[in-house]
Amino acid sequence: MTLISIFHKTIYNYDRSVFLSAHQFRLRPAAHSSAKIESYELVVEPASHVTHWQQDVFGNFIARVDFDGPMEFMTLTVRLTASLIAYDPFNVRIDDYAQNYPFTYLSNLRQDLFSYLEVVDKGPKLAAFVAQMNVVDQDILGFLVSLNNRIYTQIAYIKREEEGVMTSEQTLEYGTGSCRDSAWLLVQVMRHLGLASRFVSGYLVQSNENGQPVSLDLHAWAEVFIPGAGWIGLDTTSGLFTSEGHIPLAATPRPADSAPVTGTTSPCVATIRYETKVSPL
Repeated sequence: MTLISIFHKTIYNYDRSVFLSAHQFRLRPAAHSSAKIESYELVVEPASHVTHWQQDVFGNFIARVDFDGPMEFMTLTVRLTASLIAYDPFNVRIDDYAQNYPFTYLSNLRQDLFSYLEVVDKGPKLAAFVAQMNVVDQDILGFLVSLNNRIYTQIAYIKREEEGVMTSEQTLEYGTGSCRDSAWLLVQVMRHLGLASRFVSGYLVQSNENGQPVSLDLHAWAEVFIPGAGWIGLDTTSGLFTSEGHIPLAATPRPADSAPVTGTTSPCVATIRYETKVSPL
């Protein structure tokens, strides 16, 4: 177990006084995080606002903030301490009928997973990618490993500053993508294959060979629902299953619903700056 401290600050500067709509912040670790959250604080400035904590329909924690009056800046500061507890992602109990792929979810469960089975992206490149998958009877975890690794080897990781997520067709055409692009591609591929999946945004804490944290980034990955095992995380930028260093902030059927910050301002030119730090305790 490793006890860590996370500091994450986002600074928005506006070129004039602006009014902000009610904003929603998804910056609190989700309940299903494997990390044990020891303490948490979100500070929003300026102080002229009212904060209401709520949970969305998917169970994610959301801070709804209503601002009072014009402002020329906004800052969000997250401070948290967490215990990272190592676990074996392959040490899971899978229901008998889902041990091998392909399988079909039981009818009641399939209804519950309806939003996570929705196919949004279509196109010839995506269809060809899905058609090339070996879907003969095989161990489900082995199948997930091969699928995740295939996207990892085919889509080169890049940092992309533009907003939004590319379609699966675009990601396959370019052969490159940010973590959110390749994660969404994996989500859509799994849904085409009949596997319920969701998009996850969160923190990624990377450690050195001694287990000490060395870097902190906002990150995105995919999760698939396997009966008996529950949600299993797959990181397309490493080709591996997720680990204790993946701390989810929001898990949703669609990327737009898991954005860390949503809201609008009156017309202006805005600049954004980030500060992140992770330290051992």
